[in-house]
Amino acid sequence: MDIPPPKKTLTEPTPESTMTQVPGAPLLRASINSRQMSMIAIGGVIGAGLFVGSGSVVNTAGPAALVAYTGCGLLVVLIMRMLAELSVASPTTGSFAAYASREFGSWAGQTIGWLYAYSWSITVGIEAVIGGGLVHELWPQVPAWLAALVCMVLLTGCNLLTVRAYGEVEFWFSAIKVGAICLFLVLGVVAIAGWFPGVPAPGTSNLLGDGGFAPHGWAALLPALLVVMFSYNGTEVVTIAAGEAVRPAEAVRKAMRSTVLRILTFYIGSVAVFVTLMPSDDASITRSPYAAVLEKLGIPGGALIMQFLVLVAVLSCLNSGIYTSSRMLFALSSNGEAPAALTRTSRRGVPVTAILAVSAVGFTTGFANYFFSTSSLFVLLTGTTGSIVVLVYLCIAATQIRSRSRARREGIELPVRMWGFPYISWAVIVLLLAFTAMLAVNTDTRPPLVLTLIAASVAMAFAVVRQRRTPSRTDAARTVTSQPRLAENEVARDGWN
Repeated sequence: MDIPPPKKTLTEPTPESTMTQVPGAPLLRASINSRQMSMIAIGGVIGAGLFVGSGSVVNTAGPAALVAYTGCGLLVVLIMRMLAELSVASPTTGSFAAYASREFGSWAGQTIGWLYAYSWSITVGIEAVIGGGLVHELWPQVPAWLAALVCMVLLTGCNLLTVRAYGEVEFWFSAIKVGAICLFLVLGVVAIAGWFPGVPAPGTSNLLGDGGFAPHGWAALLPALLVVMFSYNGTEVVTIAAGEAVRPAEAVRKAMRSTVLRILTFYIGSVAVFVTLMPSDDASITRSPYAAVLEKLGIPGGALIMQFLVLVAVLSCLNSGIYTSSRMLFALSSNGEAPAALTRTSRRGVPVTAILAVSAVGFTTGFANYFFSTSSLFVLLTGTTGSIVVLVYLCIAATQIRSRSRARREGIELPVRMWGFPYISWAVIVLLLAFTAMLAVNTDTRPPLVLTLIAASVAMAFAVVRQRRTPSRTDAARTVTSQPRLAENEVARDGWN
C-alpha cells in the first residue's frame, strides 16, 4: 500500500524571509519596504495603457470596450493568483522565468525571460514616446523626440542611484496618479447620476445609441484586446521586485492581495465613465479620454491638470519598466542564461549594465520618434507587447500546474494556493490558446502575433541549443536562509564569457 509522504508546510520566517538562490549567483540588496512594494505593483500597470491606450480601445470597440477590460481583467486576476502561489512559496528576482526553469528546464526560463525583458524594454520606449508627446503638448516649443530622450535620461539616472531611490520615486509617482484617478471616478459618478451642475445625466444614450453597445461589431474587440492586454501588463512587477524586498514573501502576499482589485477598479471604472459620458466616436477620446471628460464637465483648467497627471503616470510606468526589465536580465545572467556582464553591479548593489542595456532600447525608440509619428509607433509596439503578454501568461499557467503537481507529490502545503485547482488553471490555458487562435485569424492582429511567435521560436531554439551545450545553474538551485544581499560584483564564468 502506498503511504503518502508527510506534509511539509512552507512557513514564512520572521523577521527574515528566505530567498531562492542558485550557487555562485550574485545577489541584490534588500532595500524595498512593504509601503513601496504596494505602490510598485500599481505603478507598473497604470501608465500609457490606461491614460492613452484606453481611448483607442473605446474608439475601436465602442462601449463594448467594457467587455474587453472586464474579461481580460478577470483573466489577469486568475493569472496573478497563480503567480502569487509560486512567488510567495519561493520569492526570487527571476520570478516566473526562474520557476519555468525549475519546472521545465533552463530552455523555458530563458525563452520567456528574454521575451519578457524585451517586451518591457519596448514598453520603456512606448512610455518615453508618450511622455515626450505630452511634454510637447504642454510646452510646444520642446520637440516631442527631445522630451522623450530627457525623460529617459532622468529616470535612467534614478534607477542607477539605489533601489531605495527607485522605490521612493515610484511610491510618490504612484500615489499622485492613484489619488487623481480616485478623484476622477468620484466626479464621473456624480456626473452620471446627474448631480454635476450644468451637466445633464446622460442615461444610456452614449452606451446604447449611435450604433448600439458594439457599433463596429464584436469582431472589433480583437484588435482592441491586444491593447487591453498591453495595458494590464505590469501586475507581475511586484514578484520581480521580491528579490530586493526586506521581507519578500510577506510583501508579495500583501501587494498581490490588494493591488489586483484596485487596478481592476481603476481600469473598469474609468472606462465605464468614458463610455457613459462621452460618445465613443468623439475624436477627443482617442487623444486623451480623461481630459475629454473633464472638458465636458467644464472644470476650469481640468484638461491641463489631467495632462500633467498623465505625464506623471507615464513617467511612473517608464520608471517601473526600466527596473523590471533590468532585473529580469540580471536574473537570467545570474543563472547563466544571459551574458555575464549583466550581473555587474555598483557599490550600492544596482545592476548597472542591465539598466543601461534596457535604457538603450528606450533611447532608440526616442530617436525613432524623430522619424515616425507617436500614434504609429504606439500601435506597432503595443501590438507586439500585447502578444508577448499572452505568451507570458501561458507560461505562468503551465508552470503553476506543474509546480502544484510536484508539491502534491512531495506533500508540501503551500501558503497561497490557486482556486479550483486543476480545473480553473486548465481553463485559463484553454482561454489563452483560444484567444491566440482568434488573434491569428484576424487580419489586424495577425502581423504582431506572427512577429512575436517568430521571436519566441528563435529565442527557444537558441535556449535549447545553449542548454545542451552549457547547463545553467538551475539544477544546482537551492533555498538558503537570507543573508545580506549585496552583490559582490562577481562575473559568472560560463559560456557567455
